[in-house]
Amino acid sequence: MSNNYTFNSQEELTRFIQSEIINTTEALDILQCSRQNLNNLVKRNVVTPIKDLPRDRLFYKEDIINRKNDMDNRVNK
Repeated sequence: MSNNYTFNSQEELTRFIQSEIINTTEALDILQCSRQNLNNLVKRNVVTPIKDLPRDRLFYKEDIINRKNDMDNRVNK
């Protein structure tokens, strides 16, 4: 992801995080896959977390949606 973001206030940043950053559970819901499959996608650098936490990861929602669209396009071909 090569976007540069600028926030004029803490509120703008908070809104961005709430709408555009998702955790592992939310990514699993979007991708409709298992935690093991998501871990495999991360290991293969297919999706990249923006932050690794002790028991969770954070992702850009756009990256996960793009991956889901790629998966759906492969199935529908």
